[in-house]
Amino acid sequence: MEPNYDYKRFAVLYVDDEEKSLRNVTKYLAPNLRLLTAASGEAGLKLLQANLDDLAVIVSDQRMPGMQGVKLLEQARQLRPRIIRMLATAYSDMDAAVAAINSGAVYKYISKPFNLDDLEITIKRAIEFFLLQRERDALLREKLSVVHKMVITDRVLGLGVMAAGLSHNLRNSMAAIRTFLELTPEMLHRERLDLDRLQHPSFWHDFHSKVQTRLKAVIEVLDGVAQFTEPPASLPRLEVDAAASLQTALDGLREEFRNRSLTVVNRVPAGLPKLKVDGERFPRLFPLLLREELNNLQPGNTLELDARAVEATPEKGAEVEFTLSDNGPGLAEEALRSAFDPFFSRTENSADLGVGLMASFFIAHHHGGRIEVLPRPEGGLKYVVHLPVDRPEGVATEQGGDFLARLMTNERLWEKLLANP
Repeated sequence: MEPNYDYKRFAVLYVDDEEKSLRNVTKYLAPNLRLLTAASGEAGLKLLQANLDDLAVIVSDQRMPGMQGVKLLEQARQLRPRIIRMLATAYSDMDAAVAAINSGAVYKYISKPFNLDDLEITIKRAIEFFLLQRERDALLREKLSVVHKMVITDRVLGLGVMAAGLSHNLRNSMAAIRTFLELTPEMLHRERLDLDRLQHPSFWHDFHSKVQTRLKAVIEVLDGVAQFTEPPASLPRLEVDAAASLQTALDGLREEFRNRSLTVVNRVPAGLPKLKVDGERFPRLFPLLLREELNNLQPGNTLELDARAVEATPEKGAEVEFTLSDNGPGLAEEALRSAFDPFFSRTENSADLGVGLMASFFIAHHHGGRIEVLPRPEGGLKYVVHLPVDRPEGVATEQGGDFLARLMTNERLWEKLLANP
């Protein structure tokens, strides 16, 4: 069965300084193609620049006053390499046509005078080639995106396993230090050493208090890492209204947002599908994400909350998608890849110890969901949380570095990723 191409989806630019040729080509091709015409290379370049995202093919005469056809097509290649470029030339200009093809500036040359039927067929074949390129590029981007998400997931899982192991060992050391700090005042009293009679008593009091506060925060972080990275013992079965959970988390932090002069716009609709969750871990998800925003946004910034229900498809079940968008500090492309790393901070002055996002990632992951961190074109970041309505039985969580090894050695998976749909 022949593919059914829409030949008017993209435009064709025809450039020729001969008025008769322009008139004949327009009369013959305009009914079946979206045709733009120009009477000079300079005019053609202006049309090209004005229609970069709408052009599929450029056909240009070679011999024209001012800018010649090859020069115009070279400009087109620099501006939009995917546009199909064709040079119309007489036999006497054959050397120019061959040179243009060899340099890569031209996809095909057409001999003048040309038959209009042949010209239409040639242009349609060029449009088909252009559309196939677009489909291939879109498919490749989609499949690379799948692999990218898999690699990011493996990276975070591997770091989580490492962090959990470190936290187990560090907690023992920190517990000993904490015990020492708690016992210090009592032991000094037993030694009959009065801190108030020291030369700088306030230093010792304040320093001791600050060390205890920071140590407590570190131990809480290590406890959190150990808790969130471990997979749950059973599948989540508590049914909750996720929108209400987000509202509860927001209410708990509203005063802190107000004190920081941060605006929160909550557009999450009512009536979203209920989710089956782990009743112990899930309630921590939105507070962690909101705390991440609170710690990194600047006074005057705005946080926007949205959500929508996503219907089931043959590939995956129904889910609810939450979006937290802000206009605060952004991240470079390289930094986005590390956003879920333990102890990563979005800003230098962040009050967070850098595990909130990683903990959020694991909560979503253990529920069969995922979190994406994306840049906003207007500045800031967008956190997109995908949560399945009902995590199916038998879905296991991948742990550690084995995930990437399985990915790289799974020939059937790679065949599926690289095959046509």
